[in-house]
Amino acid sequence: MIQIVTGDARPIFKQIVDGIRMKIMTGELKKGDKLPSVRGLSMQLVVNTNTVAKAYSELLSLGLVESRKGLGLFVIKPKQIFSDDERDHRMQQAINTFINEVIGLGFEQNEIIKMVQEKLKQLKDKSKQ
Repeated sequence: MIQIVTGDARPIFKQIVDGIRMKIMTGELKKGDKLPSVRGLSMQLVVNTNTVAKAYSELLSLGLVESRKGLGLFVIKPKQIFSDDERDHRMQQAINTFINEVIGLGFEQNEIIKMVQEKLKQLKDKSKQ
């Protein structure tokens, strides 16, 4: 379901959150889909159950999943939980982080833009499947 990268700077719980969020945003996980149990996902990923529980708690707070008593966690229609100003602020932070990561790689501006456009197209195409 999700790939955990040991050399990634992000904590494992964040990698889980990002992985599930990407699957929801691309439509790979659809509204009503049930997430694996905490124990089930921790066994799949070979991580501590507390790590998965923390990731699931984050997904709940982001409004991407809901808990159904006795049944587990289910994907819901994503809600916009940020104001327009907060969304703009987060976009600027993400762009700054991205630029800081790629600036020293030696790519021309048009190459970077083309790669980003191709990736966005892949994600869009994936969500149509």
